[in-house]
Amino acid sequence: MNRKKVLIAAGGIVVVLIFVTLAMRQGRRGGTEVRTEEVQRRDLISVVTASGRIRPHRRVEIQADVSGRIVDLRIVEGEWVTEGDTLLIIDQSTYLAAQQRAQAALSSSQATATQARANRDQARRLLDRTLRIREQNPELISDQQLEDAETGFDVQEALYQAAEHSVEQARANLREARDRLAKTVITAPLTGRVTRLNVEQGETAIIGTMNNPGTVLATVADLSEMEAVVEVDETDIPQIALGDSADIEIDAFADKVFTGRVTEIGHSSIQGGALGFSGTTSDQSVDFEVVIRIDNPPESLRTDLSCTSDIVAEVRDSVLSIPIIALTLRTPEPEEEESSGDTSSEEIELVEETEPEELEGVFVVGEDNTVSFRPVTVGIAGREHFEVLEGLEEGELIVAGSYQAIRQLEEGDLVRSTNSNGNGRRDRSENR
Repeated sequence: MNRKKVLIAAGGIVVVLIFVTLAMRQGRRGGTEVRTEEVQRRDLISVVTASGRIRPHRRVEIQADVSGRIVDLRIVEGEWVTEGDTLLIIDQSTYLAAQQRAQAALSSSQATATQARANRDQARRLLDRTLRIREQNPELISDQQLEDAETGFDVQEALYQAAEHSVEQARANLREARDRLAKTVITAPLTGRVTRLNVEQGETAIIGTMNNPGTVLATVADLSEMEAVVEVDETDIPQIALGDSADIEIDAFADKVFTGRVTEIGHSSIQGGALGFSGTTSDQSVDFEVVIRIDNPPESLRTDLSCTSDIVAEVRDSVLSIPIIALTLRTPEPEEEESSGDTSSEEIELVEETEPEELEGVFVVGEDNTVSFRPVTVGIAGREHFEVLEGLEEGELIVAGSYQAIRQLEEGDLVRSTNSNGNGRRDRSENR
């Protein structure tokens, strides 16, 4: 009984092996199913995509130059203002009193200077009279009297000069007091819209110090010139140049695409900046700020809106191209070299340890539907295609998919095209 079961099991295994063998032969006969495409010429556009926010080209954050309570707030957020318009007034009582003190000090200094000038003139007249008498009759004026007259004049001249300097100092103090009083009235630095108002009437405005920033009272921006500020990865920065055109999509304007041009490219990273890279790690991305000036922005465009921009970095007209998915990496077969009899063991070990470098290339379909790997040199990358610089000719048939099939292909494998038209031809222009 056991022998009969063994024979039945062995027969089943043989049948299974036969079916597997037939299936493998049928698969080899038909070849691997792939998608093929001819090498064609296309217009390629290399685009760098980055996201960021909208901001005005000109905007001013208004801060107070003097501290005090806001007693008169004349603006609301969103209001249109003209350059020179009064926005708010800070309590002036302290600064008005300081101006009055400075004015009184100036008047006192001027009176002192007038008195010093009179004393100096009197001393000069005394010295002149002493000199005339000495010339007429030297015996009437002694040397001591002449020296006293000269010394008295020098002293009064010095006192007069000091009084004049005190007057200048008092004038400077008065100008400073007037300037501080004038700074209690905050005016619009430019014509634009109040995009942000951070204070209310009755709050205290605080000036900034070395360690503490001052109060930002309001922000006034010129919304007639707007720009998109985007963060571009460090690997894409070398492709971008000033003047490059860009398409900008703003989330708030879903059905409209804005155009613009690159006007600024950051020279230091956003993460590093003035702090350097000491705190960054190898897995952190490094981005650079790129500014794009928007053409003809609408009046409804607001600051801080989210946006995505496609910056046109390179344009190639009618160049050979291949699908991005077709490009793959393969390790070339090691070349057999005739070894001389005096090859040292160290040289043999060095050759064995050196790994061959992987090559970029595509699988070219031959007349017999077998594929061969061919290295190619590519240029810019469009949305779906690579530019071909070397390695292929126009019209050659290559394997263009699927990704899994390309990964499994080997040199000399038989393939079967799954294209509906059978010739692998596709649209000859890159989607822009």
